[in-house]
This record gives sequence, C-alpha cells and structure tokens, in this order.
Amino acid sequence: MTADPPTPRARGTLLSRGSWAEAARVSEILRKETVGGVILLVAAGAALIWANSPWSERYFGLRDAVVGGQWLGLHLDLSIGEWAADGLLAIFFLVVGLELKREFVAGDLRDPARAAMPIAAAVGGMVVPALIFVLVNLNTGDGALRGWAIPTATDIAFAVAVLAVISTHLPSALRTFLLTLAVVDDLLAITVIAVFYTEDIKVVFLALAVVPLVVFGLCVQRGVHAWWVLAPLAVATWVLMHESGVHATVAGVLLGFAVPVRRSTTRKGRELDAGMAEHFENRLRPISAGIAIPVFAFFAAGVSVGGADGLVQALGDPITLGIVLGLVAGKPIGIFLTTRVLSAVTRASLDASLRWVDVVGVSMLAGIGFTVSLLIGDLAYGLGSERDEFVKIGVLTGSLSAALLASVLLLSRNASYRRIHREETLDDDGDGVPDVYQSRQD
Repeated sequence: MTADPPTPRARGTLLSRGSWAEAARVSEILRKETVGGVILLVAAGAALIWANSPWSERYFGLRDAVVGGQWLGLHLDLSIGEWAADGLLAIFFLVVGLELKREFVAGDLRDPARAAMPIAAAVGGMVVPALIFVLVNLNTGDGALRGWAIPTATDIAFAVAVLAVISTHLPSALRTFLLTLAVVDDLLAITVIAVFYTEDIKVVFLALAVVPLVVFGLCVQRGVHAWWVLAPLAVATWVLMHESGVHATVAGVLLGFAVPVRRSTTRKGRELDAGMAEHFENRLRPISAGIAIPVFAFFAAGVSVGGADGLVQALGDPITLGIVLGLVAGKPIGIFLTTRVLSAVTRASLDASLRWVDVVGVSMLAGIGFTVSLLIGDLAYGLGSERDEFVKIGVLTGSLSAALLASVLLLSRNASYRRIHREETLDDDGDGVPDVYQSRQD
C-alpha cells in the first residue's frame, strides 16, 4: 500500500502578532495619530462649511492670499494654501522619513520576510486604483490622466480616527499591517510626486540643496540635537529644493532619512534613551498631526459644492468618478488580492486568530485617502482650478464612502476583536508585558 504524499506545510504565518516592543510602539503611534485625525476631520469640516456659506469669498480670499516675496532670486511669494501644501506638509513627510528609516533599520521592514507582504500590498493598493482611474478617464482628454495617482494614497490619521469613532479594538497584527502599509504607501507617493509631478528641474538649485542636507546629516550623525543648528539647515534644504522645481515635500523625506536610528547606551550596553530618529519623531509627530496636517486640510478641503445640482454634476465627472472608484474599490481589491496571491505563492497561512474578512476590512480602511490625495490633485490640475474642485469632491466622497463601508465590516467583527484584545492585554504576572507576548519578548 502506497502512502499518500505529504501535504505541503505553510512556510510561515501572515499577520502574526510579532513582538511586544513593536506592538507597543505601533499602539503609541496610532494613539497620537488618532488625536491628529480627529483634528483633521474638524478642520476639513470647518473648511467645507465656510466654503459653502455666505462668507465663502472670505475663505477663498484667505486661501489665495499671497504671503512672502522674491528675495535673493528665490521665489517665495506663495499663497497661504501653497505654503500649507509645500511648507507644512514637509513636516509631515519629515516624520514619514523618520518612520521609514526606523522601520527599515530597526522595525518590521528590516526583515525581508516580514516586509514583503506590506510592501507588496502597498504596491497592489496603488496599481489597481491608478488603473481604474486611467480606464475611467481614458477618453476624457485635455490632460485628465495627469491625476492617475490621486486615488493611490492612504491617510493613516483619517483611518485611525475612524477606528476611534467606531471604538473597534483592532488586533495588534492588523494595526501594524495598516500602519506599515500606510508608511510604505507614503514612500511610494513621495516617489511618484518626485518622478511624475516634477516638470522643470533647475539643476543648480538641486545641487545646492545637497549642501545643507549633507551638513544636516553630518550634524545628526554626530549627535547634535540643538534646534538652532538643525532647523536653519532643514529650512535651507527646503528652500533650495523648492527652487529646484522638485516638490519641496521631498526635502522632508530626505531629511528624515539622514537621521540615525541607533540608540544611546552606557558602557554596560544598557539603553539610556531612544535613538535620535525616534526622539525626533516623538517631538515632531504632535506638530505634524496636530498642526501641519489639519492646517493643510483646512486650506485644501474647502470646495464650493454649488448645492445638490452642483454635487450631482461633480459626481458625474469622469475625474471625480475615477477617484471615488479608485479609493472605494481599487484600494481594497489591490491590497486584498495581492495579499491572497502572496499567501498562495509562499504557502503562508493567516494567523489563527484572524480571518480573511479582517484583511478585507483593513483593505477598505486603506481606501481612506485624504492628505496626499489632495496634494497630488493640486499638483496634477493646479490649486483652485475647476478640476481641482472635482478632485476635492472625489477625494472627500471616496474617503467617506470607504470609511463607512470599512466601519460596517469591522463592526461586524468587533466581538472577535474584543476577545483578541483581552488576550493581548492580559498580564497575570504584572511584569508590564502581556502574557501572550512572553515567549517572543525582545
């Protein structure tokens, strides 16, 4: 009698809990992003109300008011809306750069096996929405396809604010997946901005921008923390990058990449404090989440809908439709299918505490695009243009629809999430580390 061939065993587990240190770090980040996300929603709501009120002209007048001037050949005469998009968002992307550096050096992304899934999912979550937008606008003409990248971004602050509102105890593995996915998404988005939305590069200014960037890098590598040394160098890098024609937010990511991740230690090897990247991230994240992003949202989200007829007309435009379908359908399809294909290819099984419907829910949540989507819309069609108004309606409609659908699905799984949450927080021995992480504590 011939024995049956052995059944292939799974080579690994997808969306496992990981270490307690990583879970605690992600929880802390998401707590800060939750506060920022709530402020973001308030700012966006205030902008929409003001832009559609009898005093709407004052809103648009404030947004378009020019501040600054041309000094020493530098073109810094920008509108307040442009200062928010080019200047304040550079702080946001500086935090993104710091977070990416830490993830690739000391976080989950340093392990190719663990990094493969969120990176692949992020790519899938950008390709499918872009394809949907292109298909919808293939015959629109007149430069409509310039907005192909608008529905490819995920707004983590908006997403975690939704989680806070619906009070879902999302398991740590799913929270880590969502955050890592959004971080990689931001890296891909800034790459898209630098490559596809830069038209006229001034090589001299681009070369000059390298000088303060290198000096900044040398200072932080030597452990310099003084803001009065680092801030002028960062501003100089931003100004010269802005003048080069490359979008100034790229400077923020490059500055973040320059900061070292290593931790300070005593002679006995005991950690004294967090690494410089983590230190800067802790200092700058409240400014980014609480000031930079909400102010940008306030000046970017204001759109005059023009009543019910105007809203219907805008929703029927191919650009608006492409963005809505890209965010609501493209994002979850791209992320979920990529994850399933990766699971099949690697023969890795989903963690026993989760179901594939949970991945669908997080994929839907990733369809909440806001900050970077609005920024790309400004770059694609021009701030204040008619198509830019359609972009805002599309981003807002798509993001709210994705949030609503994700909320319904995640709430249906809330009982399971609460059970997993109790397991992940149970600490019988009182050592500060939940029992479920004891065997894998770093």
